[in-house]
Amino acid sequence: MSLSNDSIPPDEGPAIVRNLAALRDQCQAWRADGARIGFVPTMGALHEGHLSLVRLAAEKADRVVVSIFVNPSQFAAHEDLGAYPRTLEADRAALTGLGCDLIYAPSVEEIYPDGFSTHITVTGISEGLCGASRPHFFGGVATVVCKLFNQVKPDCAVFGEKDYQQLLVIRHMVRDLDLDVAIIGAPLIREADGLAMSSRNAYLSPEERRIAAGLNQQLAAAASTIIAGAKRGKATVNATLDATRQALFASGFDRIDYLELRDGEDLSPLPDNPTLDACAKARLFAAVIVGKTRLIDNWPLIP
Repeated sequence: MSLSNDSIPPDEGPAIVRNLAALRDQCQAWRADGARIGFVPTMGALHEGHLSLVRLAAEKADRVVVSIFVNPSQFAAHEDLGAYPRTLEADRAALTGLGCDLIYAPSVEEIYPDGFSTHITVTGISEGLCGASRPHFFGGVATVVCKLFNQVKPDCAVFGEKDYQQLLVIRHMVRDLDLDVAIIGAPLIREADGLAMSSRNAYLSPEERRIAAGLNQQLAAAASTIIAGAKRGKATVNATLDATRQALFASGFDRIDYLELRDGEDLSPLPDNPTLDACAKARLFAAVIVGKTRLIDNWPLIP
């Protein structure tokens, strides 16, 4: 393995490289051997949801690179950039044995050197849902992911469906910019009680964690009610969403950023009386706050 002096040797897990030169040396060597490269971009604090992406990448490619970079450009000034967990050695241990061949853990200066002034905006698909309450977010994601794609030059990259709007933003960016990488969506991974896995779950107190587990239950119940209404040809979406909001507040959630029914391909809003065909592609999208923690989830109307 072509490692520079700015690298950590792979004594008990994947090697860690911190600079672009070492990353490119290794990826070029793999390509020269005819290897297909898979890529999983993360911000670290890895949990089973992330690890499932790595396993999928290892199935689709001969070599796998995982990036660990807490991207400042996707955080607003009031958000939790400083508090975001940074657990590189634990992440390296978690990746051992999963098919990850290299961890790319660059500094902020490596990604955004002095004078960096380029920003990518993916309009349309990034608007609404998380884009409404976090207007800075998807531009930061698109910019750093595009840069990471140019650095790693992967054949495929894996993104989880938990961040569903982000997955669609990346797909649109790849299509619009003619980037030569296949984007693979991976199923959302849940805890035993159904809570979507997230690094931010660690912020929850025991009581908040108990409340959080009710989110997916409310989404599942709402989906069943909407499907039942569609089968009868009745307009039930708006009333169901209103009832679900009330139930979420009653169960202890402090705020609801959004709770909406959208098309799963282009995120267009659905009417109060969608057809069964429309329901087959539709998802419920939610962002809620319990305590100081913002949780997102999405639920297909028809699994």
